[in-house]
Amino acid sequence: MATAAPSAASRIAVVTGASSGIGAATARRLAAAGYRVVLTARRKDRIEALAEELTKAGHSAVAYQLDVTDRAAVDEFASAFKTIGVLVNNAGGALGADPVATGDPDHWRAMYETNVIGTLNVTQALLPKLEASGDGVVVVVSSTAGHGTYEGGAGYVAAKHGEHVLAETLRLEIVGRPVRVVEIAPGMVRTEEFALTRFGGDTDKAAKVYEGVAEPLTADDVAETITWAVTRPSHVNIDLLVVRPRAQASNTKVHREPR
Repeated sequence: MATAAPSAASRIAVVTGASSGIGAATARRLAAAGYRVVLTARRKDRIEALAEELTKAGHSAVAYQLDVTDRAAVDEFASAFKTIGVLVNNAGGALGADPVATGDPDHWRAMYETNVIGTLNVTQALLPKLEASGDGVVVVVSSTAGHGTYEGGAGYVAAKHGEHVLAETLRLEIVGRPVRVVEIAPGMVRTEEFALTRFGGDTDKAAKVYEGVAEPLTADDVAETITWAVTRPSHVNIDLLVVRPRAQASNTKVHREPR
């Protein structure tokens, strides 16, 4: 994959939710593309280990423990930068798969806080720094759940629709300023934690999500897509890129091989 090297003014990339999955894979890809990567997540040990891995590989990376739902902490984090080139809003996730009639309001609230308010907090805090770079990119990692509904997913779907609308509206509001707004909407991605977290650690339920699907997307598939979008020429904006495995035609239409 050919990528353009980041300019000196825009070489810092902040990745939220970088402790595992898509966030960690994106940090690795962006570091390899020449960015100084700032890894943020709540799990300090994970991001510190990743920063050490990247540094040993000859890249530039630092870890910063951060809860994106804590606005005071986000503002303090943002104050450390004069400019940044890239913000990848990846922190988020799903909790539960209950129907609307029995869904847990606490799950709904937590998903909205992390996926929507977390993205809002970090984007607001870093937007002036992105603009100051003269060539900033805001990436919102949403989901195909932000573009279609499915039974048992209403809480997550509502949160991801909110994240999609945030990105779409921001793009309208800052047109003419030197910041691109990119939304990457992955479909079925098999990572080590997403489904397991959604189902409260139930390994059987988590495994059934991918049962019979020969090749779900990997975290690196999505990370490569993000890196490609970020490294397009500055006049090229990838507004929305939906990426699914070949076996998934929609949120509710998945080809599964017989057992």
